[in-house]
Amino acid sequence: MMSDKTQENLYTAFVGEAKAHHRLLAFARKAENEGYEQVAKLFRAVASAEGVHAERHLRLLGEAAVRSTEENLQYSFEQETTVNEMYYPAFIQEAEEEEETAAVVTFKQARDVEERHAALYKRALNAMLREETHDYYVCQVCGYIAEREPADECPVCGARREKFRPVTCA
Repeated sequence: MMSDKTQENLYTAFVGEAKAHHRLLAFARKAENEGYEQVAKLFRAVASAEGVHAERHLRLLGEAAVRSTEENLQYSFEQETTVNEMYYPAFIQEAEEEEETAAVVTFKQARDVEERHAALYKRALNAMLREETHDYYVCQVCGYIAEREPADECPVCGARREKFRPVTCA
């Protein structure tokens, strides 16, 4: 059995590596937009490495360990539901009390999108049994996921269809 301190350190390392992964992907997009393709490539490479580190730490933790796809879908559904029903309402209330309007908007949109994610996981469980396939498109403004084809306007944030990006297999 792993000591409490090592487990705490692994969790801290996991969170740090996961944050670095996403931060570096954002840096890569910025470098690419500014025309620095080589720098963008470096940021993406390091982001990939940080993702490897995060996944290794996660496996050691056993928290949300990668199990069967069916178990992973069920776990993900439960996590999205918890975030949607417990965390975001509190975040929204506190931001409203502090009159942080921009935070309220992003928290509300994220809450609404998390609810959609939970529904997608449930449908995926059913579709898995039927071996059904279709495409997904992610709104780059709020994170809403459209199945098959994006609408002309995002139902959560109102972004235009052009703001949706197709999800490709890595």
